Amino acid sequence: MPAPAHILYVEDDPRIGSLVAERLRTLGHTVEWVYDGAIGLNQFAEARRGGTPFSLVVLDLTLPTLDGLDVCRRLRAYDALTPILVLSGRSAKRDVVRGLELGADDYVTKPFDSAELVARVQGLLRRVAAPNGSSVEDGALQRGSIEIDPRRWRVSRRGEAVALTPKEFELLLLLARHPGRTFSRDELLETLWGADFDGYGHTVNTHINRLRRKLESDPAHPTCIETVWGVGYRFAEADEACP
Repeated sequence: MPAPAHILYVEDDPRIGSLVAERLRTLGHTVEWVYDGAIGLNQFAEARRGGTPFSLVVLDLTLPTLDGLDVCRRLRAYDALTPILVLSGRSAKRDVVRGLELGADDYVTKPFDSAELVARVQGLLRRVAAPNGSSVEDGALQRGSIEIDPRRWRVSRRGEAVALTPKEFELLLLLARHPGRTFSRDELLETLWGADFDGYGHTVNTHINRLRRKLESDPAHPTCIETVWGVGYRFAEADEACP
């Protein structure tokens, strides 16, 4: 079980908010629950400047003052590492995809099962704690111009640091550890999001596209992270494919 964490929870429904906040507190986490998107952004920034930084953000999308998608986008522009879990009644595929495109690491739709929500929260917290733990056994990987350091949770390209979200890092690391091996979307979903993830296969596509924008010389014509049409994705086997 991950260590107690400092969680920012942004939710304007008092019934759902009190239920989720109390459930997370029973696990030992400190939860700051706010009702408004703009207030949530301010709380996050203040914690980074002088308080205890948040380990996780749980975010509704339908919020007063500032829509949750705008909150997600601004959080990601400010901080690339802190995981964001969207907990929303918007279950349409376009909303799920949009949330992931803007930087969310996971997406849970309402109504939700409390045990599933806890599992998702704990999973994200375990992953973000990995850089300071001993769960990553391999040293740094060099794949062409891309260097991946699992122990420090760092990625660089041509010597310059690249900011990845926790889920982007996990996906890149999995592919880069097995160059030339093709992973299906279902395989990637089950490995990185869990067998009970009820999202869409497009979740993987979205994260792949985000990685390509950050790592490829020409994201429209990727050479490092390749598409195997009708099957899935693989990391290029030849290092020269990632100049």
